[in-house]
Amino acid sequence: MRQLPPLAAVRVFEAAARHGNFTRAAAELGMTQAAVSYQVRLLEERLGTPLFRRDKGRVTLTEAGQRAAPLVSGAFDTMDDAFAAARRQTEAVLTISAANTFAANWLAPRLGGFQLRHPELAVRLDASDQLVDFARDPADVGVRSTREVPPGLHGVRLFASEFTPMASPAFLARYPLLAPADLLGVPRLTPGDGWWQLWFDAAGVPAGNSNRAGLQLDSQVVEGAAALAAQGVALLNARMWTRELAEGRLVAPFPLVATAGSSFWLVCPESRRNQPRVRQFREWLLAEVAAAERLQTVAQQ
Repeated sequence: MRQLPPLAAVRVFEAAARHGNFTRAAAELGMTQAAVSYQVRLLEERLGTPLFRRDKGRVTLTEAGQRAAPLVSGAFDTMDDAFAAARRQTEAVLTISAANTFAANWLAPRLGGFQLRHPELAVRLDASDQLVDFARDPADVGVRSTREVPPGLHGVRLFASEFTPMASPAFLARYPLLAPADLLGVPRLTPGDGWWQLWFDAAGVPAGNSNRAGLQLDSQVVEGAAALAAQGVALLNARMWTRELAEGRLVAPFPLVATAGSSFWLVCPESRRNQPRVRQFREWLLAEVAAAERLQTVAQQ
């Protein structure tokens, strides 16, 4: 077990020995000269030997102080190097927590562009529908669909969380959908999801979300995969499936989209909003969202 004196007193001794002056040590440490003198006296009492000679307002190191000073300064230099390395490692990693669908279908295909623009950063993407706890989890930023940003977080809105029915051409060949009400008679994926009722309400279809049996899936990623495999009609956000729609592997038979009133937000703790890596990611992400919106507008014309 290490027999260390109080580290606060050791820190004061190191500064006083380096400056050869209690006043300058006090200025560096943000203390009063009396506090510096007290901490030095406390250390000397703990060690049982004087470390400074005090003579007419001047202080000089004793023989014991001369032996200890370079070793203590070296130890502080080593600690400074260790923590600087830890800071550099932390500052060089950007950790993003994002919901599964956004992470897999929207962000991952674009994230290489951010990495190329910022090669000095390592990027870690944690895809999970669990809400990130910034006080506990090692995430710098999060992307979630929510109605409002929780207190204590800084949020930037990305786009609305909209949805519309989608199916594969093979499915639609077996089950032609000519009107929204036709959806009541075909296999729907996760039919108990409240989003179905919202969409049927927007379409004017009464009693749309009947308790019919069907596949119950836990995420839009899985629902989209099942829809691509012609297992049923899924409610999907078109922004997450632009490639599949453009290639004709998924079809949105009706132009109507609905929303639960939520949006996708980029969030981070208020205290981190101006960290360079967070700011760089936010600026890149907003530019990517704007570019995607322009492409979507052109495609709809």
